Amino acid sequence: MGAAVASSQSRALPPMGRVSRDGRLALSFAQERLWFLSQLGEVSGTYHISLGLELRGVLDVVAWRRSLDALVARHEALRSVFVSELGEARVELLPATSGFALREHDLSGVIDAEAQVRAVCEEEAHAPFDLARGPLIRGRLMRLGAEEHVFLLTQHHIVSDGWSMGVLMRELGTLYRAFAAGAENPLPALEIQYPDYAAWQRQWLSGERLTTQAAYWRDRLAEAPSSLELPTDRPRPAEQSFDGAALHVALDAELTRGLKELSQQHGTTLFMTVLAAWRRCWGDWQGKTMW
Repeated sequence: MGAAVASSQSRALPPMGRVSRDGRLALSFAQERLWFLSQLGEVSGTYHISLGLELRGVLDVVAWRRSLDALVARHEALRSVFVSELGEARVELLPATSGFALREHDLSGVIDAEAQVRAVCEEEAHAPFDLARGPLIRGRLMRLGAEEHVFLLTQHHIVSDGWSMGVLMRELGTLYRAFAAGAENPLPALEIQYPDYAAWQRQWLSGERLTTQAAYWRDRLAEAPSSLELPTDRPRPAEQSFDGAALHVALDAELTRGLKELSQQHGTTLFMTVLAAWRRCWGDWQGKTMW
């Protein structure tokens, strides 16, 4: 981490408060980046966050739908849409009563149910979102039997991320248990929502602070390559396809602890530390030192 960034982060952060919903709602910098990429076309599916759950046992479908509706009503981020105005985007919020976009499929007794589940999964994962109209979260509930269901949840990355998915799943479980038992919503109202954070971020990272940090990264990345040549099993295509797969590698507890300590010492994320190690090892394997 550079001195400019470190000194900027060491300053006391201003308090975060609730902004008026009557005025123009700003995008966070991360949202603005994703909105810009969406304007380039044909990248929507790349930024879908998909999840599939196998639900075993008797499912109270009414309580399940009610839980999903409550989540959408609770989180303004899940009700956000992104409207273009004179080449710039602004956030608009769908009504809290808009509900969760859930489609149901009854596949119980269907001979090729497994094939149909795969087809629905494929369709759901790649169906595009309309950022300007929404909703940007949706789901499918497939009934395979009296005590067997498959639930698919898809969100656009502009309203969610991996960490948020964990929060959503915990709250979904809490809501469903309450509603299935005939109780009321047990979750307290949120005092701060994502639009409040976006406004706070815009206010804090502006003026001299923004100029200083931007100058720091321009200097640090001045000699960076335009693309990162990681090992692949085939040539880089002329046009990026976003096709890929996952290779799972397990690191033991001792190595993980050491990597985290190294990351803290240098002010980097664990991801960047592992990426740097991977890049160095690949460069050495090619017979040349990259750094």
